[in-house]
Amino acid sequence: MTMAAALRHLRKGDWESAHPLVQEDESEFGCWAHGIVHLLEGDHGNARYWYRRAHRSFPASPDPAAEIAALAAALKAESP
Repeated sequence: MTMAAALRHLRKGDWESAHPLVQEDESEFGCWAHGIVHLLEGDHGNARYWYRRAHRSFPASPDPAAEIAALAAALKAESP
C-alpha cells in the first residue's frame, strides 16, 4: 500500500516523506502523485514533467489539495 502511505503524507503536506514512495511507482497514478509532490515542493517545471508521464493535463491554477483529492477519488474508483 505504498500509494496509500504516499497519500497520507501528501494530505499532511509532507512531500519529503511522500517523494521516495512515489518514486517507486511507475504507474500513471504514481506519476500523477509524483507530480503532486513537486507541486507541493513548488517545482512546477518538474511537476509538469510528471503530469505528462501520467498522461494528465497540468492544472491551469495548480491546487495541490484539489489534486490530492482527485487522485484519492481516482484510486478509490479503481479499487475492487
